[in-house]
Amino acid sequence: MDLGLAGKVVIVTGATANIGRAIALDFAAEGAKVVIVGRDAEAGARVAADAKTRGAADAVFVAADMLDPASPAKVFAAAEALGPVAVLVNNVGGNVGTGFFVDSDPATWDGDIDLNFKTNLRMTQAVLPGMIARKQGRIVNIGSTAGIVGDYQLPLYSAMKAAVHGFTIVLAKEVAQHGITVNAVAPSAPFAPAPAAFSKGSRFHPESDFIAKSSAGQTDYDKKMRRRLVPGPREFARPEEMAAAVLYLASAQAEYVTGQILSVNGGALL
Repeated sequence: MDLGLAGKVVIVTGATANIGRAIALDFAAEGAKVVIVGRDAEAGARVAADAKTRGAADAVFVAADMLDPASPAKVFAAAEALGPVAVLVNNVGGNVGTGFFVDSDPATWDGDIDLNFKTNLRMTQAVLPGMIARKQGRIVNIGSTAGIVGDYQLPLYSAMKAAVHGFTIVLAKEVAQHGITVNAVAPSAPFAPAPAAFSKGSRFHPESDFIAKSSAGQTDYDKKMRRRLVPGPREFARPEEMAAAVLYLASAQAEYVTGQILSVNGGALL
């Protein structure tokens, strides 16, 4: 099936590892011009090289920390050098901390708010004027099942992913008149990526090892509340399965799909 993505300029933030890496490489396989955004220059160079090998019309890595309000302009300028931006995938996000809200330090709240929500707002605002002027564009935000049901001991993260979903819906209403679609993919975590998919910013990187650390000292009640049963034969999702959903929403075949939160969770929310 021709997804109509060949030659299109695509920005993927948080693209040096896991879901973002898989998304960037799938766009590359469709012949897109891929702008790979991340903080880890070594991992970014690997993804860009892999993207070209897989068939990207072009692939560039932009070293940028999306927590810096100046970064969206830098990313947008690099993308515009390749042509008009057709697709934006807001993939930046992660876990700043874990624990019960009652014990949280208000000084840490802005970390989750900025990382998981404001980064989306800033990058989206950077690309929208051009899309509106051309009367076309695709925006795909990466949310989370945490934004649908709430992840135990991740109160701020869950709230911000719900905010991403809400923003997706209201922005879709706003820009539909300009021929732009806005959707979100809500993955179910955790993933079990191969070591090649790691970058220094990944929650799976040994220097972070967030998943293992967040499980330390769990009570039986904690474990029960964190557990999600997947009815299928496989417990973990693969990054490539999220990428496939993103490519559909960015494709010509999804012209009539907007304001949707596509949850890819293996039936865990059933």
